[in-house]
Amino acid sequence: MRNAFVASLALASLLGVGAGVASAAGEEVQGIKVNKESGAAGDGNSILMKGSPLPLRGHAVKVGEPLPAAMVTGANLAPVNMADGSGKVRIISVVPSVDTPTCEAQTHLLSEKDSKLANQVEMVTVSMDLPFAQQRFAKEAKIKNVTFYSDYKTGEFGMNNGLMIEPLHLLDAP
Repeated sequence: MRNAFVASLALASLLGVGAGVASAAGEEVQGIKVNKESGAAGDGNSILMKGSPLPLRGHAVKVGEPLPAAMVTGANLAPVNMADGSGKVRIISVVPSVDTPTCEAQTHLLSEKDSKLANQVEMVTVSMDLPFAQQRFAKEAKIKNVTFYSDYKTGEFGMNNGLMIEPLHLLDAP
């Protein structure tokens, strides 16, 4: 699926919520400090967590490259290949966990920023949460226009896109 990863980066940038590279010098958006600078995914790059760098692992997708194949888990616990698409443009929001304030805000913005967007594109959130936690979150947050996928089993999506925070086995939010 072409440019899905780029759409994820663009979404985080447009919404001003991408927390993967948040720093103390960042601007506050909805009470959350965020970095307006661009971060880089993949081996040799890192993110900051409470001021300490954490290395990223995996192959960073470049603009124009198709989204790499990666098996994630859907709500029904069935495997889903992220490279397979419905033919619609896909916006992929990547968060470590929907149960953190920044990731929750990013997921709400994806769902609520433009109510008609879901009619035109497929909106997806990928996290390391178990599908049960994602379903609970979506129900409590009344989010019905976002498809949730979990990378909890193997971290293949994170590794194949250069978004795996290695020491924590979490996904980075680009």
